[in-house]
Amino acid sequence: MTSRDIALLRLANQQIVATRCQEPAEVVASLGAMQAQDYLGTLWAIGLRLPAATETDIERAIADRTIIRTWPLRSTLHFVAAADVYWLLEFLGPRMVATAGLRHEQFGLDKPVLTHIRKVLIKALQSDQQLTRDEIYTLLQRARISVEGQRGYHILWRMGVDRIICFGARRGKQQTFTLLEEWSPKARALDSEAALAELTLRYFQGHGPATLPDFVWWSGLKISDARTGLALVSAQLESVTVNGTVYWMNPERPTLGRTGPVVTLLPGFDEYLLGYRDRSASLDPLDAQKIQPGSNGIFAATIVINGKITGTWKRVFAKKSVALSTDLFRSLTKAETRALEEAMGRYCEFLGMARGQGEK
Repeated sequence: MTSRDIALLRLANQQIVATRCQEPAEVVASLGAMQAQDYLGTLWAIGLRLPAATETDIERAIADRTIIRTWPLRSTLHFVAAADVYWLLEFLGPRMVATAGLRHEQFGLDKPVLTHIRKVLIKALQSDQQLTRDEIYTLLQRARISVEGQRGYHILWRMGVDRIICFGARRGKQQTFTLLEEWSPKARALDSEAALAELTLRYFQGHGPATLPDFVWWSGLKISDARTGLALVSAQLESVTVNGTVYWMNPERPTLGRTGPVVTLLPGFDEYLLGYRDRSASLDPLDAQKIQPGSNGIFAATIVINGKITGTWKRVFAKKSVALSTDLFRSLTKAETRALEEAMGRYCEFLGMARGQGEK
């Protein structure tokens, strides 16, 4: 197996090509969780893994409560399947809270304050109420709870990790928050060992071929816990050694389902890039700065050709169209150019918008 093989297998196991999924919740569940701080970008991340899906379809899945946006991994926003939200937060939440302990002390978020905040939010959000961030901040301030600086964000994060709130459906362009137990009643409980095994299996089946350090990065677990998780599920996985590094994956090898160039437009925080500590199989180290040009944690949207990140792309909206521009790292063949045009067309279809004029 070569680095190219690793990249191509990841395309298939991540459902980017030859997808086996039919619904948004299937996509999200197959990957365990999908990073989602860029809301619109993640709608496309889910949609590109489904045949003929539109942005409206993905937002309908959110409104129908089959996928939920919250903070289950690495204190970072992700989408998870509704069936997974409780056991993920119950398993990983205490670890995240322990890590954030000093920061919360600095913000004065001790037990009495957090109890007061919970009571205020539960009273305001009961009966399926959904409030925007600004509305929640106003509510808290009226209850004499400061949201100055970053304190407001940390309050929302902690209430999410404690399974009090989650994101609801959008109101116009505004995100809303609602009570998790009303939005998505608890569907599944796992003890600690079962949760660790499930998380580990989901990761390697949905992201493989991947390494133990990749899993540690993605999950936020200690390496000792990650090793334990791998030991629990290794019999259900296949391992292969490439240049002295052990990779784990689903033993059922998928096929790409096509013979020509495989070209995909990915959003900036897609799991195909962010799901691994070592990204060299799909990203040339010399191009890494083009994907993340600064130190602000922002990743550019990428063009992937046959598993390799080969450029970046941007979109600019007009009233009824979207213009797409590209910055390619190399010249493309005629077949690759045609496939890129098809990928751009697919993205415009997802948005339900005509393609405007952009720079190439």
